[in-house]
Amino acid sequence: MGKLVVTEFISLDGVIEDPGGAESYAHGGWTFKFDRGAEGNSFKLEEIRAADAQLLGRRTYEGFAKAWPSIEDEAGFAEKMNTMPKFVVSSTLETAEWNNSTVLKGDLRNDVEGLKEQFDGDILVAGSAQLVQGLLREGLVDEIRLMVFPVALGGGKRLFEDDGVLRSFSLTETKRMGDAVVLTLARSK
Repeated sequence: MGKLVVTEFISLDGVIEDPGGAESYAHGGWTFKFDRGAEGNSFKLEEIRAADAQLLGRRTYEGFAKAWPSIEDEAGFAEKMNTMPKFVVSSTLETAEWNNSTVLKGDLRNDVEGLKEQFDGDILVAGSAQLVQGLLREGLVDEIRLMVFPVALGGGKRLFEDDGVLRSFSLTETKRMGDAVVLTLARSK
């Protein structure tokens, strides 16, 4: 049975919006101001290599689908991104043109439980703030992997919504990466 893994770049104040700078967010590209080092790059490469599939929200999917097909790299990250199965949760998207992509329009819980049955390894969720919040509300997240960058952005989309619900996790690992980034891994209780 597969596990659902949320993987995010996150600021000290919990913002996950536009870490790469492709959107119109005022502080877009904030991750590029810090060195996550060879350890961080290696972690992201191994994370994608170990994954069986990706689950994405529509906006993240559209950004990825626009960028990744034209990217080539020696490490094979782009090849894996472009060839692995991708599932996009959307009520508005009719078709998913990016290679190996499927639109999910059904019940979130049923769709995710079906994916966990279909795949044995990790099902990665990157970005996709609205989707992640829904997955957390439904108790469907098995693990969270956060690359915490030492910046407070003061506003933007946050990983956890302000809903008054206490969510507890078991910390499994923390590790410094590069000169400034801390990797935090936690499992749902």
